[in-house]
Amino acid sequence: MTPSEQSLAQLMAMAQAGDGAAYRAVLVASQTWLARYFARRIAPHAVDDLVQETLASIHAKRATYDPARPFLPWLAAIARYRWVDALRTEYRRREDALGGDHAVAGFEDEVGARLGIARLLALLPAGQADAIRLVKIEGLSVAEASQRVGQSESLIKVNIHRGLRRLASSIESD
Repeated sequence: MTPSEQSLAQLMAMAQAGDGAAYRAVLVASQTWLARYFARRIAPHAVDDLVQETLASIHAKRATYDPARPFLPWLAAIARYRWVDALRTEYRRREDALGGDHAVAGFEDEVGARLGIARLLALLPAGQADAIRLVKIEGLSVAEASQRVGQSESLIKVNIHRGLRRLASSIESD
């Protein structure tokens, strides 16, 4: 049974007040809704990753939900932003595969960027650096990266999330 809009709003309000069971119920219902939402918009192999990324965004933005307003439009707005981000990423990936215009950046710029990335990744534990390098830089899927390094798909996602968070905080502190 799918929770109603009103019950989702109540659950989210309870979750914001610290109720862990209500938060789990909101996430499970959101996961189901997101899977249906993305299934009509993106390739089937990308749905699970995008659902997980969106759930992470919901977790990060949970304090922005106003209990006086409906829950599903708030959820849909976050899902839409994550979907657009995924489309942009896929567009860039395809452009690169087709031989996008690399003449804009000179050889020195590319080498400098690679050295900068290598320096940043050196700040991370090996598992996090490998996961970010394979998925975010080389463009492998989470499943492909999992097979390559022998980590579970869940661990790959966690390593990416934690690694990017650590990099962001180290960049912000500089």
